[in-house]
Amino acid sequence: MSSPDPTSGPMVATFPHPGRQLEQAYRELDLALNGTDEQRKALGSLRTLPRPWDPDSLTRPQLRRELWDWLEAFTIWLNSEYVWDVAGVVPYCWPQHPHLVRELAVLADQRRRAALALGSDALEEWHRYALLAFIDRMRQRVKDHCEDGHQQLPAKGRHSRHLGEPATTQRVHAFDRDVAAHQSRPAASEDSAGPRLRVVDGQTIDTGTGEIVDY
Repeated sequence: MSSPDPTSGPMVATFPHPGRQLEQAYRELDLALNGTDEQRKALGSLRTLPRPWDPDSLTRPQLRRELWDWLEAFTIWLNSEYVWDVAGVVPYCWPQHPHLVRELAVLADQRRRAALALGSDALEEWHRYALLAFIDRMRQRVKDHCEDGHQQLPAKGRHSRHLGEPATTQRVHAFDRDVAAHQSRPAASEDSAGPRLRVVDGQTIDTGTGEIVDY
């Protein structure tokens, strides 16, 4: 009989859960989507609700820190549970890659949502499309630049030229010329503007009976 494997343990690691403030943000988003009118009203402006998949929307420092902690745990989990070949490993310097930060936030959010579904379809979609697409894009963007330590932006020189002179001035002049060209055009008259679309509601009033009927 073979001896027990000293490294034996669970076959799969548990998906890391968001912190309390992130969970509260998700609860508020659920109420905004599925709650009553009173519950939605109590949330205030729905446009300003934090959306964990979009780091820009998280303005409270503690909430942002929870997101970073969650993405750190998610990235470790992802590399452990889903990566076999070295080319698919999310680099340790992912916080220094804005494109990875943004994509990992979406990937983690979608994996969380898939786990909450009452069927396996959402998780299959995540496996088949979201995860593989993320890995492919990461391979194309990062390549082997960070194998021996984080590297500066390879396109830094080109990006600097984009921000500097004379490129900035040339673009501003192009914008100004376009605006000036449109300002010099005569305004289209109502007759020459062509047919205009109207929004209809699929109902009309019967002039004989005064009742609303569908058409």
